[in-house]
Amino acid sequence: MSDWANTGGLLGGIGLFLLGMGLMTDGLKLAAGPALERILANSTRTRLRGLASGVLVTALVQSSSAVTVAAIGFVNAGLLTLNQSLWVLFGANIGTTMTGWLVALVGLKFKIELLALPLIGLGMMLRLTGETSRRGAMGLALAGFGVLFLGIDMLRVSFSGFTTGFSLNEFGGMLGILVMVLSGILMTVLMQSSSASLTIALTAAQGGLISIEGAAGMVIGANVGTTVTALIAAIGATPNAKRAASAHVLFNVLTGAVALLLLPVLLWLVGVLRELLDLDSAPAATLALFHTVFNVLGVALMWPLATRLSEFLERRFRTAEEDEARPRFLDPNVAEVPSLALDALRQEVRRMGGIALRMLREALGGAAGQTQLARDQQVVGALNRAIADFIARLNRTGMSAENAQRLTDILRIARYYETLAELAPEAAAAMGETPSPAPVEAGRFAAQAEALLNEVDPAVSLDDPRAAELALQALEEHYQPLKAQLLEAGAQGRLAVAEMDARLRTASILRRAMQQAVKAAVMLHASGEIDTTPQPAQPTRL
Repeated sequence: MSDWANTGGLLGGIGLFLLGMGLMTDGLKLAAGPALERILANSTRTRLRGLASGVLVTALVQSSSAVTVAAIGFVNAGLLTLNQSLWVLFGANIGTTMTGWLVALVGLKFKIELLALPLIGLGMMLRLTGETSRRGAMGLALAGFGVLFLGIDMLRVSFSGFTTGFSLNEFGGMLGILVMVLSGILMTVLMQSSSASLTIALTAAQGGLISIEGAAGMVIGANVGTTVTALIAAIGATPNAKRAASAHVLFNVLTGAVALLLLPVLLWLVGVLRELLDLDSAPAATLALFHTVFNVLGVALMWPLATRLSEFLERRFRTAEEDEARPRFLDPNVAEVPSLALDALRQEVRRMGGIALRMLREALGGAAGQTQLARDQQVVGALNRAIADFIARLNRTGMSAENAQRLTDILRIARYYETLAELAPEAAAAMGETPSPAPVEAGRFAAQAEALLNEVDPAVSLDDPRAAELALQALEEHYQPLKAQLLEAGAQGRLAVAEMDARLRTASILRRAMQQAVKAAVMLHASGEIDTTPQPAQPTRL
């Protein structure tokens, strides 16, 4: 086979592998999304459980980036602490070594046509007969699995052809290994897939194109190069996303540096373990075991350092949280998993509602002028636009009927709070036209509204939605006698007509605002299975 044909086969094999990996990951994320959410929510109370969750879910969905997105989403939603998320991220690094084992023990051992082509056929049959169901998602994953193995086989054949006239074994010594590390980093950055770089390293070593030491250097480089994806994802992201991305980078760089320094020792240890486990002596199996060993070593190194690392990261990236108009829960990465995205969206809408209710309280109490209310209204407007942008991104992902209904409800809640924020300046302006003390009935109405406002504040969980609705009904019944009293006072001259009109407008605005607040609180209570009250961290100066 000519070098040109080998090069074409190499490029085609990489393309097929990336295509298959993408299809498989997308299908597994859609099929296992609820399971992923439950595992991460319920299995991160201790370090070991968090670590096991990261390993298990990454092995399940074959994507460490998907698990990273999920962990960041739970941190943003207040369901995981940063310290808990670290162990999920560290576990994801171990879980992603499953790709190496698939390549070594399956992709390079069997006649691919006997496995890959039936998987593609079966997968597409499931996909066509249940496109919007979990069956269709599993079909997509199976088809991706088959395409992935076709890519591995094409890489194997291409590298076998290269070995007849080309070899990289002349790059010996530490300099050669460093060249391979840089090659692994570069390939991972260009392809945005450490699994693809790992597969190239394994198939090249299996074909004799590079030595075990050189392939090990490439594996280390792939592990370090995958941090670039996290760094790109953290640009413009929330503080918690930046902290998680930083932890990911520190872990991978530290692990790679230690593995490189201890490379001869680790390869000796891998040889001993391979014999103890009675594994094949083929280079691919050796490298898959090496990949697992040095990631486990990285976790062992981080075990005594994790608490200090968490504390260090908590003190960083505080600037964004000082800007109230910037979303604290919405991160572009979270939009890839609809169930997590809806939880983050719900928390951001809840925070926006807290600002809207604060505006109404300030307007009624005279604690804020029109300038302050205008600034707050801009904050609500900015959050509303960020929510709209997030939803536009979310709409491009697969979504179940149940999640689509949740999204509709959250959109309605956001609209209620947006209306509430618009009413607050109107209420302040109307109250500014009523300098004299309020009539007794108007004072009672305002006190009744304030008590209800405290009850439906999104900063606290609504205990009894029915009680809030009954309180709103009582307020509505109180409104009509107040309106009649104010009209009578104006007609009899006890109130100036202009003041009467201002008080009527104030009562009407307050009535409408409370309708919006109660509707939003009741729907917010029922909008998600996971009902948590976020406690945003207070800004600190560095």
